[in-house]
Amino acid sequence: MNSANVDFGPVEIRMEGVFDVTAAQTVVRALERSSAERDVRIDLTHVREFHDFAVAVLAQALAKRRERVAVCGLRQHQLRLLQYLGLGQTAEPFDMNDSAMA
Repeated sequence: MNSANVDFGPVEIRMEGVFDVTAAQTVVRALERSSAERDVRIDLTHVREFHDFAVAVLAQALAKRRERVAVCGLRQHQLRLLQYLGLGQTAEPFDMNDSAMA
């Protein structure tokens, strides 16, 4: 594998299980470590439970780095939270047809 591709390709952060404050802080640290010039995709499609405060922690990190970050896998409630905070454009709705859910 060419290390140049690793250094400049998009970053994907995948979470699963429960998205609590500890998980949100893990995402925040990963965002802080990634270059502002790199695209970042936060994949939450395998999260089975979301804590609202954790979504608020994630929202703060997204507000600091609005560009080049996309979040996928949020349910309607979490999407509404981000929309209320003015960050709805960074998130993609959860797709119930996702093969990972089958």
